[in-house]
Amino acid sequence: MTDTQAKTLRELKSSGYEVLPVREEMRRNLMKLLADDEEVFPGIVGYSDTVIPQLENAILSGQDIILLGERGQAKSRIIRSLTSLLDEWTPIIDGTEIPEDPFNPISAQGRALVAEKGDDIPIRWLSRDQRYGEKLATPDITIADLIGEVDPIKIAEGRYLSDEEALHFGLIPHTNRGIFAINELPDLAERIQVGLLNVMEERDVQIRGHKVRLDLDILIVATANPEDYTNRGRIITPLKDRYGCQIRTHYPENVLEEITIMEQEQTRMDLGEYRQNVPSFMQQIVAEITQLARKSPDINQRSGVSVRASVANYEALLANALRRSIRTGEQDVVPRITDLPFIMPSLQGKVEFEAMEDGREEKIIGKLFDEAIKTVFSRYTELADMESLALQFAEGIHVTTGESMPSGDYESIIEKIDGLDDAIGSLVHTDNTAMRASAAEFILEGLHLNQLLNKDQVSGRATYRG
Repeated sequence: MTDTQAKTLRELKSSGYEVLPVREEMRRNLMKLLADDEEVFPGIVGYSDTVIPQLENAILSGQDIILLGERGQAKSRIIRSLTSLLDEWTPIIDGTEIPEDPFNPISAQGRALVAEKGDDIPIRWLSRDQRYGEKLATPDITIADLIGEVDPIKIAEGRYLSDEEALHFGLIPHTNRGIFAINELPDLAERIQVGLLNVMEERDVQIRGHKVRLDLDILIVATANPEDYTNRGRIITPLKDRYGCQIRTHYPENVLEEITIMEQEQTRMDLGEYRQNVPSFMQQIVAEITQLARKSPDINQRSGVSVRASVANYEALLANALRRSIRTGEQDVVPRITDLPFIMPSLQGKVEFEAMEDGREEKIIGKLFDEAIKTVFSRYTELADMESLALQFAEGIHVTTGESMPSGDYESIIEKIDGLDDAIGSLVHTDNTAMRASAAEFILEGLHLNQLLNKDQVSGRATYRG
């Protein structure tokens, strides 16, 4: 906001400023972005050919929107990013309970102020971030929360119950001239859904017998789980019919999209003197674990497997690699296969299992780890080229790896097996010992999972033999 912006209605009129309805304002700004070939929703990954075009069409047509999808599909992030399509600043009447267009006040309070002060009415400028409201739907939400309630203080001051100014407005009227989002819409009680329908369809607010005509200028968006939204009885049919656009979100469609989100969303800590470097095969394994979990019959797919699972697993993997580097006195932070068991606590907190027997969860996750490693191993290697490595173990060679082993200890393993150095070089194009140690573990585990090596595991150490 600049000092040159109007401070009264008279100054606003003389400046020639035009206040557009919210939907027209967003439509105009979107059209400009599209014409300039600019990215409309930066940071939203994997939706460029699916969700985003549908979202753009809904905005261009001025429709209320509902996003259907399981948890962790960026629904809330998409909704919050809609504010970028609002003008950076917009004028409202200063001194009213709800934000109001100075040219077209909708409340009794706003109309009274304009009638009293005319063109001298003071103007306040609202930033786009202040024009967004959000509420998580829960069964205990009341009409007072969303729509409003009779204010006992105003009654005590002498106003009549029939007086519109005796009302205190809720979250939705307070987001007038903006965007209001309701997360998990079907969790709203039916009577609250009816109140929301009145706001969307009739533009009136009904509070304890009061019927107040409020021509709210607001875009209402919502999110819902598809199962709850389509389940008969969870949402009233007229409200469902009122949403002009129903958009189905989805999880990342491939590993590369999952990795992009992991890198984008991870919490980046100050590593100080330590250097973090993650081999691409380790990134793919973490992403593949989540992708496989979304197909597993042992995991409840109705609740979904959030992208947050990938992010949390990735953070846990890097944390254990850092812990090892601190203990061993190394500066390079490079995750290995032996770090994977340490992501189990983060993954267990992000999924719901179909079976709940003792010890069953760890077995399910362990199976996901093995399948992910085997899948990624097949992407990076030709198994036929690796058989010569495994044959040497039949001659009595055995090697031991471990989560706590310093990276330098792996050089003796690499020297012991002919051809392993070349195989590592094809995976990590560097002489960094920590990266080479990670690649060595990946190859040995890949040979084991393809039944070319046996493996004995005790207390964080694994011995590979013929």
